[in-house]
Amino acid sequence: MTSDGMIVCPQPEAAEAGADILRMGGNAVDAAIACAFAQGVVDPLMCGIAGFGSMALFTPQTGKTDYLDFHAKAPKAATPDMWADLIEGETRDGFGFVLKGRVNDLGYQSISAPPALRAYAEAHRRHGSLPWETLIEPAIRWAEDGYFVRPAMQTFFAEGSAMGRAATAERLAFTAAGRALYCQKDGRPKPTGATIHNPDYARTLREIAREGAEAFYSGQIAERILADMADNGGLLSAADLDDCTADWSAPLEGSYRGRRIVTNPPPGGGVMLLEMLNILENFELSEYEHNSAAYIALVSEAMKRATIDKDQFVGDPRFVDIPLEQLISKDYAANLASEIRRGERATVQRLQATDVVPRDTTHISVVDGHGNCVAMTHSLGMPSGVITPGLGFMYNGCMGVFDPRPGRPGSIAPGKSRFSAMCPTIMFEGDDPTLVLGAPGGTQIVMGVLQTILNTVDFGMSVAEAVIAPRFSSTSNAIDVSNRIPRAVTRSLEAEGRPVIRNPYSHTIGWVHAIGLTSGKIDGMADPGRDGVAYRVRSSDIKTCSSWS
Repeated sequence: MTSDGMIVCPQPEAAEAGADILRMGGNAVDAAIACAFAQGVVDPLMCGIAGFGSMALFTPQTGKTDYLDFHAKAPKAATPDMWADLIEGETRDGFGFVLKGRVNDLGYQSISAPPALRAYAEAHRRHGSLPWETLIEPAIRWAEDGYFVRPAMQTFFAEGSAMGRAATAERLAFTAAGRALYCQKDGRPKPTGATIHNPDYARTLREIAREGAEAFYSGQIAERILADMADNGGLLSAADLDDCTADWSAPLEGSYRGRRIVTNPPPGGGVMLLEMLNILENFELSEYEHNSAAYIALVSEAMKRATIDKDQFVGDPRFVDIPLEQLISKDYAANLASEIRRGERATVQRLQATDVVPRDTTHISVVDGHGNCVAMTHSLGMPSGVITPGLGFMYNGCMGVFDPRPGRPGSIAPGKSRFSAMCPTIMFEGDDPTLVLGAPGGTQIVMGVLQTILNTVDFGMSVAEAVIAPRFSSTSNAIDVSNRIPRAVTRSLEAEGRPVIRNPYSHTIGWVHAIGLTSGKIDGMADPGRDGVAYRVRSSDIKTCSSWS
């Protein structure tokens, strides 16, 4: 018997596309792919076919969760010391480095090999039920018919530069195609409500719908990509496109107060999530007042310790020997919890830290009528600003997060992927999924996912309450707080010698999009900090729903 389905994401247009696919009888994978294609059109700096990501897929038929990880790789022309003499600083939250000339941040050299489209195709090959072209058609319509600039989009468009990072307006206007699509005649970004049509992208998507994903990697689209790279000093080559992979992997599994937590392996952020949950399991959080000074101080110390371990140990496992068993072990976490009990404060080392906190990346959570679940986080990193003439999409800017200092876990190497905090996650009680979630938000992604889990498990919040609750983060020696955390609380933290940085936004620090499944009921919540929605698809409106095995 088919039950209700649900899709949650930050863009109403993309959520509509996914919901329509569910109504047509598509499964959760079909809906996620259709949503992802639409997101690349209607939120073009957050994700796209030239991006990267991580996808969790669970089916109750087998009780198995698989991960499809598609992390962007540094081009084969990259070398560990290529930018070592250009370093000016590191972002305070650990999301990238500032270099002279911003070569890693803006333009053709910032682009890593883009595996996203190959991942969509691989997920469809293994689990999709509706035709490939059917899943792309909604995105084509949005590109042709137009969509308007939403408030959260315009906020991102208007963000200025900070300590050497490119302003979003510079990314929008970097190429003639970008200026024509996203800027007004005076060069400023288009305002909220302005309509954007992207016929070039529609033509590109039609070719991909007709010819398949390989048109992007080895066909006519690839030829245009490579010609543009060669003409403008890009590092990307035909060998890089050929080497783009989407890899199936087993999840990282842990537990928190009897719930099973399934999340993604390195170089994704799941290792940080499990380490923090393991630390905090040693404390009776429910005895604390939620978001009190004592609670924030405690959780922030767990966040800092996981951040320190990430910086020191976590990278691409094909290049870095990660002590994974130690990092996610309960005994190791108990030792760290003992440090916190003794009042020891962790110190996060940053190189000339700057105040850039990224807002890019996006997420999809889907549950279909058979209980199949998909959580996918995908991104362009800090978008490169590059749009090849006639193709309509922007490339990722993933080179900006690699460490330009050789000999470190995050250092540059040809074919290497960099750490990403994205952590699409599913929480189970027994064999049943109870929470499907993930978030955009740079290094603060994992902090938003963490707090949503704590809110549901330790404080008994509904999925809506858990997502809406004010959040904080500590990926440096300061504590970032949203503007809804009272100043009385932050004054207490400051009186203890804990630096606090107040964010002007009320809903910020990771933007969680989650679906809750309890007692046979399904509910969802889109983070109010973005423009998203949670669409329920009634079982009575669903044609015969396809599953997968």
